Amino acid sequence: MTLTDTTTPVPAPDAPTAARPSAAPAPSPMPGQRLDPAAHLRPETMAVAHRHLVAKALAEFSHERLLAPVPDAAHPGAAPESHPAGPSSSTRPAPAAPYRVALEGGRVVYRFRARRTALEHWAVDEASLTRDVDGTPAPLDALDLVLELQPLLGIPDALLAVYLEELSSTLASAAYKAHHGGPAVAELLGADLATVERAMTEGHPGFVANNGRIGFGVGEHAAYSPEAAAPVRLVWLAVRRGSSHLALGAEVDEDAFYRAELGGAALDRFAAHLRTLGLDAADYRYLPVHPWQWEHRVAITFAADVARRDLVLLGEGDDEYQAQQSIRTLLNRSRPDRDYVKVALAIQNMGFLRGLSPAYMRATPAINDWVAELVAGDPTLVEAGFRVLREHVSIGYTGDVYHRTEKPSAHRKMLAALWRESPVPRVEPGQHLATMASLLHRDAAGDAFVTALVGASGLGAHEWVRRYLHAYLRPLVHCLRAHDLAFMPHGENLILVLDGHAVAGAFMKDIGEEIAVLSDRPLPDDVARVRAVVDDEEKALAIFTDVFDGFFRHLAAILDADGVLPEGEFWALVGECVDRHAADHPGLTSGVDLRAPRFAHSCLNRLQLRNTLQMVDLTDQSGSLIYAGTLANPIARDAVVAAS
Repeated sequence: MTLTDTTTPVPAPDAPTAARPSAAPAPSPMPGQRLDPAAHLRPETMAVAHRHLVAKALAEFSHERLLAPVPDAAHPGAAPESHPAGPSSSTRPAPAAPYRVALEGGRVVYRFRARRTALEHWAVDEASLTRDVDGTPAPLDALDLVLELQPLLGIPDALLAVYLEELSSTLASAAYKAHHGGPAVAELLGADLATVERAMTEGHPGFVANNGRIGFGVGEHAAYSPEAAAPVRLVWLAVRRGSSHLALGAEVDEDAFYRAELGGAALDRFAAHLRTLGLDAADYRYLPVHPWQWEHRVAITFAADVARRDLVLLGEGDDEYQAQQSIRTLLNRSRPDRDYVKVALAIQNMGFLRGLSPAYMRATPAINDWVAELVAGDPTLVEAGFRVLREHVSIGYTGDVYHRTEKPSAHRKMLAALWRESPVPRVEPGQHLATMASLLHRDAAGDAFVTALVGASGLGAHEWVRRYLHAYLRPLVHCLRAHDLAFMPHGENLILVLDGHAVAGAFMKDIGEEIAVLSDRPLPDDVARVRAVVDDEEKALAIFTDVFDGFFRHLAAILDADGVLPEGEFWALVGECVDRHAADHPGLTSGVDLRAPRFAHSCLNRLQLRNTLQMVDLTDQSGSLIYAGTLANPIARDAVVAAS
């Protein structure tokens, strides 16, 4: 792989475009010299990574009320915050104010400038951050910050090192991005989905340690991470039918599916290889495996299964794939019309081992068919351009010894895969696709992609946001109020359809693992596992927590900081969208009140800090949540400023 020497800072997703420190260029290799896969691990790039992670930690831990910064009238020499050119001076935000956080009895002091916005959001100016230890300036260090905060964070002693390791991996990823740089947001306008995916400089906007990937070596990070965007060829195994299962969606035929996804030449090659071993292809199914998984898990952990030919290595497939932001899901670069493939990847990342359960996925195609039929048959959702990407085929290997132990373990989630529809064949000519996470993206210069989209669309900011809310928020509100159906609608789970750089529709993905029906309404037997009956207040959290707090508070801060749309007007448009849905559906009897004064403050980092190995019990996700009081609802009936 070719490495570049561009070095750029990694901005916070909602930070204003003020000046930021930049890493110095790395020295170019001499002719014939091998490039160092750890070339990004330099003082300059790591300083950028530490500054970004410290800013994010201070912001998100303050948001979750683990910290309480206080005004700091004596903040040393921080220049007034600069503001990018906006449509008019009246839309420019107020300057950031100085704050201070004192730790370890005052021995350690952090100072910074920040703007506080709705939902107790902190937009920290990274360039203003300073740290003093015993009265002396000290370098910013995200790992030191965790140790200084440990009495407040309450990470179990037995898991503290694991959290620090996840944070170290996140730092390494940030340094990699700083070292290699990326396209300017102007270059992403009209780019294909693969290009937009690889350009993202931030993981989950709320989690601090969001790129754990414990298990990847430095070379494997360069080969398989989304930011590297290197081509990946999947490893294919033949798995004995009697030791595996295959679940197919409606109207999917096994033979036709494999031929469409692999092509006749690859299938003939696989069958010929089995014949050389004296095996009959009719006795096997085909399972894609991540190259890392084959090297580190299958060939070792399942050595006996390989030896007895229950698992047969067939070699690499012909198509090249690329990791999406959700790392174990890969899009097809050779044939973008072909399915995306989600594979088991036994690395530790953001509070989970990223396996896939064969048993759990048996019902995945049926659940997806049920949701797809519901969505396609609802006129409100169709009108909004809201669609789902079905996970319509799943396969899992269950013939190993781990499936025969009395107690289940993560080893049962090592060999499985599913195929998800690609959105590429489902958009019109001239339309483009972008992960919704891109709306929170800033490039190395601090320019926001959403700001570039609004400008390129030729629409006013209010109209652009209205269209976005119509395609995203309105369908989610409708599914919740009309069907008691909740998705997990964070940025990586939505693919936006852009037409003329404005949002014209949205594809929802990750259906099988992350939807829930929040009532006792009738469900087909093979869909019943998604039922999670809760009261109306908790139902509303599907919007309040996952949409308002999880995404909109970041987006509103970006639009406000860039002078595109004041945050009060953004939230007024949100309230307008909610009210319009209610007016359009007077017959709905749902008790969900999205205009309530306050809602429970669910805290994501607190989950990870409590148990970085498994944040939630997947059999009782509601009961696993951690709350820190309540938040004021920015669209409460008496809180909205009228939109112009």
